[in-house]
Amino acid sequence: MQTPEKTIPAAPEYESGAAYIDGAFMPVIQAAIPVLHGGYRRSDVTYDVVGVWDGNFFRLDDHIARFRASIRALHMEPAESDAEIIEILHRLVALAGLRSAYVSMECLRGAPKPGLPRHPANCRSYLSCHAIPWQSVATHEMFERGMHLMISSVLRIPPESFDPTVKNFHWGDLTRSMFEAKAAGADYSVLLDSDGNITEGPGFNVFCIRDSVVVCPARGALKGITQKSVLELCDELGLKSEVRDITAEEFRNADEIFTCTTAGGVMPASRIDGRRLNNDRPGPISTRLKDLFWSKRTEGWHASPVRYELAAKVASCPDPS
Repeated sequence: MQTPEKTIPAAPEYESGAAYIDGAFMPVIQAAIPVLHGGYRRSDVTYDVVGVWDGNFFRLDDHIARFRASIRALHMEPAESDAEIIEILHRLVALAGLRSAYVSMECLRGAPKPGLPRHPANCRSYLSCHAIPWQSVATHEMFERGMHLMISSVLRIPPESFDPTVKNFHWGDLTRSMFEAKAAGADYSVLLDSDGNITEGPGFNVFCIRDSVVVCPARGALKGITQKSVLELCDELGLKSEVRDITAEEFRNADEIFTCTTAGGVMPASRIDGRRLNNDRPGPISTRLKDLFWSKRTEGWHASPVRYELAAKVASCPDPS
């Protein structure tokens, strides 16, 4: 999978990427969050990530809708409307001159005004966004040989504690599981819930395939935009798909396994807990879904062309504080 090159020369200060914080555009290397803000001190943030490939955003409206739902769930009220957020994201990609980009939008809480209790209700929420060159969860080697996964002993934070459909920075469980995977020689971890069912991995949804039926977990995970796309592709290919609980045993004994995320698309696996699937290679159905995903992306599936003309329109606004 070859990454498209830059489309237009960016100003030198924007070569590493572009950022927007609380009304101001800036080079990404200058972007910073005040250390007293709740977004830093409490991980009081929700976010979403949308991909740009070959000059097109993928499912931008779906990402904006999910982002807004998460904002509302956390009782946040940024100043920008959905239409304004969309324009900001277009402008960031244009400023950086990128044909392919990893574009993040975050809403975070600041600090209370002097004299007010440190309660989130007393903290203003604001927007932070950035666009940087494309990043993938899976390396080229992982795509070629298939990802090596393991089921972690670390349990996913339960939905009763925090709703996993609200995208968040509460990565303590995911981070711990990644070190466990590294120690075991795996690429990535997959976490279970307290009932022993599969949830998700660090930054990606998971699927397994049994008897040509494509299955993903019903609960305990983010409702992924790429996951939604995979289910659409299954319908297009005439593959039966199910959204239901998956036990650890069923997952380990699957015919095929793959993961999916904005930062990588469909990523087939070839090992789970040391067990080799498909002669230690990506499976045929997983590969078919991966190839169709990228071919349709190339054809303009769910595409919103980047408005590169916005690079010339940059407002100078005050520093967030």
